[in-house]
Amino acid sequence: MINITLPDGAVKQVEPGSTPLDVAKSISEGLARNVISAKFNDSIVESSTPLETDGALTLYTWNNDEGKKAFWHSSSHVIAQALEELYPGIKLTIGPAIENGFYYDVDFGEHTISEKDFPTIEKKALEIARGKHDFKMREVSKVDALAYYKKQNNTYKVELIDNLTDGEITFCDHSSFTDLCRGGHIPNTGIIKAIKILSVAGAYWRGDENNKQLTRVYGISFPKQKELTAYLELLEEAKKRDHRKLGKELELFTFSQKVGQGLPLWLPKGAALRERLEDFLKKAQKKAGYEMVVTPHIGQKELYVTSGHYAKYGEDSFQPIHTPKQDEEFLLKPMNCPHHCEIYNTSPFSYKDLPKRYAEFGTVYRYEQSGELHGLTRVRGFTQDDAHIFCTPDQLNSEFKNVIDLSLYVLGSLGFDNFTAQVSVRDLEKPEKYIGSVENWEKAEQAIIDAAEEKGLNYVVESGEAAFYGPKLDFMVKDALGRNWQLGTIQVDYNLPERFDLTYKGSDNELHRPVMIHRAPFGSLERFVALLLEHTGGNFPLWLIPQQAIVLPVSEKHEKYAEKVLNSLENHEIRALIDSRNETVGKKIREAELKKIPFMLIVGENEEAAETISVRKHGGDDLGSLNVDQFSDLVSKEINSTLKSF
Repeated sequence: MINITLPDGAVKQVEPGSTPLDVAKSISEGLARNVISAKFNDSIVESSTPLETDGALTLYTWNNDEGKKAFWHSSSHVIAQALEELYPGIKLTIGPAIENGFYYDVDFGEHTISEKDFPTIEKKALEIARGKHDFKMREVSKVDALAYYKKQNNTYKVELIDNLTDGEITFCDHSSFTDLCRGGHIPNTGIIKAIKILSVAGAYWRGDENNKQLTRVYGISFPKQKELTAYLELLEEAKKRDHRKLGKELELFTFSQKVGQGLPLWLPKGAALRERLEDFLKKAQKKAGYEMVVTPHIGQKELYVTSGHYAKYGEDSFQPIHTPKQDEEFLLKPMNCPHHCEIYNTSPFSYKDLPKRYAEFGTVYRYEQSGELHGLTRVRGFTQDDAHIFCTPDQLNSEFKNVIDLSLYVLGSLGFDNFTAQVSVRDLEKPEKYIGSVENWEKAEQAIIDAAEEKGLNYVVESGEAAFYGPKLDFMVKDALGRNWQLGTIQVDYNLPERFDLTYKGSDNELHRPVMIHRAPFGSLERFVALLLEHTGGNFPLWLIPQQAIVLPVSEKHEKYAEKVLNSLENHEIRALIDSRNETVGKKIREAELKKIPFMLIVGENEEAAETISVRKHGGDDLGSLNVDQFSDLVSKEINSTLKSF
């Protein structure tokens, strides 16, 4: 017998050669019906994989992320088979599961595919799925694997196999279809009850612009039709909330091909929104003891060589700027931290002077591939709400917890209440990805875990997600549509102080290294605004929205009273405008609704006579007649309910 340890610590004794499905059956028939994948001793296996040794087993269902991954990866095989049957001669490349669904990259050759073809592909895929074909893994020698794909003239699979060695090559078979695959499948195709092609896009082979452009077919699948229906409804809502669409409608930002891809232009309303976000954080930072600094948009190449950013980002950044002086090179700033290190270095510090907290809204530049650019969420120039704290090792714990408090204040003030903290640490199997000593990394990682526990955060530890110079605490926020985003980061860094030879004089009169904390509650203003737009659907918190109210005179003869109301509103620091166009009040209200303006203030004969305003709230609620003082109190009350003092 072999001993199988389950996640709760229970041990099951089973015959050698038993499968994860057999183990599930020994627990309950209900569990066995729902198991679709498994993990054995840290390796993803099939539910039908024979278990020959003692080990730890985790069973996955559709309700687990790993279960969904196996479900969607298996579905990509089914779609690939459907495509081969419908478009003979195509060349398949790779088809992984992604966060929501899967894709398959295909060289269609002479064939073309468009949205009108999606129903045909889906119908064929469901026909295959209903056949209840088992997914079966088998090992293949390198010689046989190469021969198989050379016969198909599939140079992509041949290239993949060339980089593999004997003993690590496996094929997956189902129905009449075979694919090069590492594994991780559901038991059979019959579990797939609903499948949808979402879109097609161009994708370079292996992400290299120098390679051939393939067609990437995106899809998603579910074990029940009603789950697909609910997902498609969610997608429609996401389209309505797309920040690119809302940003255009609300006149916040734009892009220009002449300016360049990935370089947003902020329009007046968007610039005002950014300014309020900056002022909000500056006010909190001032109370927390930060000092504002300003650094240039470029720096000498040597600065980033010293920091390590050139080695890590150099190939992916904008190319060096050459000056008339021979061998003089500058780079567009990829990070603010090297500049802040040099600011620290301008003065000698004692332990009594620390911590020093430098903050900056600093714009940085990174050359993202054109295919990866996406609205404000993936750009080439963005502004970070960056700050760097230089402290003694004894101050690290309290300073880190103070930054957690600031980050929670920012998220809470903007309605991001549903989040998990992620402690991002090194990948111990890939030490070459990181700089600095193991000792410093261990101290930094433990400092973050200690602070997270002391603040009572709900946190998870993720290996391999650390920055190259240090571990970090990321806030993983769930938005109104249930999507997860990384917002805000705090990092502990022992390495840059060494690379820049930063010191302070201790109580022993000896020189010591400060510890550096990097933090950015917003992350980048561009990405933060994009996510805030999609989270709120453009209905920003009242304290933040560019235009809080619009005054709607019933006719031209009421415009003077409208101007009087506007002046009074401005005296109460309420942001408002007058819509004096020669249009009906009804049309003005409809357009104000589309622009997400929180309050519509209608003024006519009755209002002018009583010196009041008729208040209509965005969404249709009629709040009746109020005077401006009463309306101001209403606005203040709503703002104070969401924007607390730090």
